[in-house]
Amino acid sequence: MKPHQWQALIEGMLEAVILVDPIPLRIMAANRTAHLLLQVPEGSLTGKAIVDLLAAPEDVFFWEDVAAGLSENIYSETLLQRSDKSIVQVQRRVSLVRIGNDSSIFVVAISDNTNQRRVEHELEKLIAELRATLESTADGILVTNLDGAIRSYNHLFAELWGLPSDLLTQRDDGAIYAWMDKCMVDADHYSERLSIITRSPLMEATDVLVLRSGKILERVTLPQYARGRPIGRVYSYRDITQRLADEARLQLAAKVFESSTDAIFITDAEQKIITTNPSFERLSSYTEEEMLGKTAKDFFSNENNAVQVNHLLAELEEKGYWEGELWNHRKNGHAYLCMISLVRVQDDKGETIHYIGFFKDRTETHAAKQRIEELAFSDVLTGLPNRLLLSERIKQSITIASRQHATFALLFLDLDHFKQINDSLGHPFGDRVLLEVTERLKKCIRQVDTAARLGGDEFVLLLHEASADGAEVCARRVLEELSLPFCLDGMNFTVTASIGIALYPEDGMNMADLIKNADSAMYHVKERGRSGFRFYQRQMNIGLLSRMKLDHAMRQALEHQQFRLHYQPLIDLETNSVIGAEALLRWHDADLGEISPAQFIPVAEASGVIVQIGQWVLQTAIRQAALWKQQGYVLRVSINVSALQFQQANFVDSVAEALSMHALDANCIELELTESILIRDVEEAFKKLESLAALGVTLSIDDFGTGYSSLSYLKRFPINKLKIDRSFIDELPDDESDVAIVTAIIHLAHALKLRVIAEGVETGQQREFLHNMQCDELQGFLYSPALAAEEFEQYFLSVNQEWACHKRVSS
Repeated sequence: MKPHQWQALIEGMLEAVILVDPIPLRIMAANRTAHLLLQVPEGSLTGKAIVDLLAAPEDVFFWEDVAAGLSENIYSETLLQRSDKSIVQVQRRVSLVRIGNDSSIFVVAISDNTNQRRVEHELEKLIAELRATLESTADGILVTNLDGAIRSYNHLFAELWGLPSDLLTQRDDGAIYAWMDKCMVDADHYSERLSIITRSPLMEATDVLVLRSGKILERVTLPQYARGRPIGRVYSYRDITQRLADEARLQLAAKVFESSTDAIFITDAEQKIITTNPSFERLSSYTEEEMLGKTAKDFFSNENNAVQVNHLLAELEEKGYWEGELWNHRKNGHAYLCMISLVRVQDDKGETIHYIGFFKDRTETHAAKQRIEELAFSDVLTGLPNRLLLSERIKQSITIASRQHATFALLFLDLDHFKQINDSLGHPFGDRVLLEVTERLKKCIRQVDTAARLGGDEFVLLLHEASADGAEVCARRVLEELSLPFCLDGMNFTVTASIGIALYPEDGMNMADLIKNADSAMYHVKERGRSGFRFYQRQMNIGLLSRMKLDHAMRQALEHQQFRLHYQPLIDLETNSVIGAEALLRWHDADLGEISPAQFIPVAEASGVIVQIGQWVLQTAIRQAALWKQQGYVLRVSINVSALQFQQANFVDSVAEALSMHALDANCIELELTESILIRDVEEAFKKLESLAALGVTLSIDDFGTGYSSLSYLKRFPINKLKIDRSFIDELPDDESDVAIVTAIIHLAHALKLRVIAEGVETGQQREFLHNMQCDELQGFLYSPALAAEEFEQYFLSVNQEWACHKRVSS
């Protein structure tokens, strides 16, 4: 590109622009703005060396680096030299621009910073003048923005408020405001007033502030404007302590007291009251005339608080102020709690000239506080101490017992089957039962003891200085008291409880250990039939930890598909053929080895994971049954259902979905239910059983005779089969009682047109007896243990082929 073309290009730019040849570092072209900036004739820059214009070493070094090929651009503020040797401050950018493949050029863009620097200088000068004005005023000044952030304050402000030196050297608005709050006699009123001002940006206000130091400040508050809009607030503070001392009493009262909602009185140097405000009369019922000449001690003191009043007046003399709560009496004798602030006012010589008293009625606040504390430390329903207050009581007991080398007892009490009361009769009825239990527990303990409710149906009794014998006596008394009939709404019933006992210090040195161990002991009572008590033994914790480990391992096994199903053949006693299989859960853990269902099923039921395990069993067994049906096996798979699984609202739907998913006929499945399931919630159980029967599922009662055997549910519910528990089979045919029971169950089932199966058959004699009694089906080790699916198929084929051959021979 030719020079005149460059010239035409850069003339259209607002900035001063100079084009520099990168080899000789001479100016190729410069626009008119550049000539004006450097005050040289137009066109005179062309051909000059760029370094002739430089006045800053930084630029010289840069162009030297350019010549050496070490740099290509720079951007910063710098200095240029005009033709008259004057220096101009500019901001410049130098960039290397490549043109084509073999040509390049340096573009130097320059802007004049002179005006900007002049404005900044003037602004700094203006700020300095404003600062000088701020410091020269006779008032303490505080300037904030609309949000309250401090923008500035003068030394007089700091002096009036006595700001510590460390607050003067650091920027901490919160610390300054906190100091000001601390200086106020009536900090609440001060904060409330300041909040009103902050919420009203246009508000102009004048207030009188009384400081603990004895100073009285007049605060004038004005909004700060910019362009007609509020941008902040200016507070001016003036010390009017002396002025108030010199003004007339009425003017003083009008200025300081008349509008206050707090009761205020002023005394002379001898503490004799010289004036009161209207709020004083409203609160105390005493007029100003009645109070004149009386002292603060006369007003506040009575036979109950004379010592406290003498103490506060002594502290007032020593420190110059006193603040606290005091019970006082109105003219009519009614007591009220007042929050009092007393401050001594001194003149410039340090002589006391007045005392000022502020007080307000805190009776309602005190009552509300007491109520809040009651709610915080008491159980809402029963009014008994809650866990928080119990914790404090236990700490006190530990302190006393450790000091006196004594002991105390902790009884952890849990009501038995209380959930059934809530579920069947409703929570309001359950709450009434808890209230009655509370009253009975109170009868069983001494006044020094504590009965607390932890929540639900759990209670704790803290027996002060009680030995093991004392704890046992109390536990028996509680069980006896609860055993007496309850009568609510014409209904008579009994509530029992399981109690675990822990002793300090043998069973724990803190509340957590004592409650944990008492709870562990209570758990063992539950396991052993409920309605009793038990002292903690260290082995219980081992059992608890073992159950926790087992529970965790079960959840991991479920997640990683470590459970498996084995199938025990069900034998038709008439034909000796395999007609079904009971799905039995098996589990081998890498760490724990093969674990018996008798070990892990109770833990699963207690923790609730039995629901997920039961769902897995249901799905797996139905899938296997569907596979066998596809392979031509004619049999029915029996599946055990836990009480917790059966109680799930979606249980029937889950069965239907599993059958549908695997395209299996419902009559290929038999669900085994325990008797306890059927009587827990009769109506709900009836609805679910009807729904299952409608699907076509066969229903069987497992372990019949060991629970709450009832003819009424056998008659009402759609049951198809009874299973005789192995405990009645073991001693057959030698035990007369077992013979009678088994005979009765078989006759009963057949009378009701139900099939009967006996489990745990291990001897030929047992089989022969059951055959003679016309039992329908058998299962047990006499035939086969539970087998893996592949082994079961082989057993099924071998037994049923043998039966088929025998049948053909017989025919």
